[in-house]
Amino acid sequence: MKRVLTAVILIPLVVLALFRAPLWLFALLVLGVALLAAREYFDIAEKTGFRPMRGLGYVITVLIFLGYSCGASSYVFAGTILSAVGAIGGALAATIIVVIVLFFPYYLLVFGMRREMLSETLGDAAVSLMLLPYIAIPLFLLVLARPNNGSLFILYLMVMVWCGDIAAYYVGRAIGTHKLAPRISPGKTWEGSIASVVGAVIVGVLLFHYINPIANWFRSAHLLKPPTAWGHPIPGVLPAFPSAPFWFVAVFALCVNVAAQFGDLVESALKRGAGVKDSGTLLPGHGGVLDRIDALLFALPVGLLFYVFGMSRYFEPGGITY
Repeated sequence: MKRVLTAVILIPLVVLALFRAPLWLFALLVLGVALLAAREYFDIAEKTGFRPMRGLGYVITVLIFLGYSCGASSYVFAGTILSAVGAIGGALAATIIVVIVLFFPYYLLVFGMRREMLSETLGDAAVSLMLLPYIAIPLFLLVLARPNNGSLFILYLMVMVWCGDIAAYYVGRAIGTHKLAPRISPGKTWEGSIASVVGAVIVGVLLFHYINPIANWFRSAHLLKPPTAWGHPIPGVLPAFPSAPFWFVAVFALCVNVAAQFGDLVESALKRGAGVKDSGTLLPGHGGVLDRIDALLFALPVGLLFYVFGMSRYFEPGGITY
């Protein structure tokens, strides 16, 4: 019951944040999730026997999001007399983010020299560094992808991950007999895993097939912005999204689902290695924040690769309907 209630509360909040929150607020919310997940990750690392450098990890995560926020704010001036200042500010912010990320391993190794047992330096630095590719950067991609109609794409990706997870859970419980990874997660079965893939592909195909009715419903609910001219909505005009090829959507859903399943298994392996059942207790019935986003952390980079290399065109309105 707690699990259902938590989901009923969280899902509408996620949708509102995706579609209605200003970009700076959305970035702040995602940063909060990233910091909570980072804390749980460091807790797991400590229970495994490492001593992660928490302070540096939190600081680097904040700086990444802060640098982007500064860059986005600078580009607000792009259409004004301060366009040159805005462009320079945005480029400077991007450069700062790149420099911070590139030099982060060196900061960790330098601080690691303070360990009383020098044999711990490399392991603690490596575990601390994993925070970036595992949590901070995938969640940062959410903020990068959100502008324009990226929010609709992110929601589609999340729905495919959620539906795949639900299909795996119920089919696995009903008919699952062949263990998928008994050493890591004894409850997962091959039947559940296959059902997860099939469920994600079916949901993905349906979502893309009905993308225009779905988008129009979101507009009527004031979640998606209507088309505008000179800053004012155009009454009766609904931009139509182009149809994505069936095979492309199927491959997209398949890859996203497989990545999500690996994300789930990886977090299970980390928890089993640390001897803990859940990453935290923040979400009643769901465990910790990391327990809820483990699949998404792997699915997001894969999904956004598709978005960059072709999927984005199906979220850009083309023809006009009335």
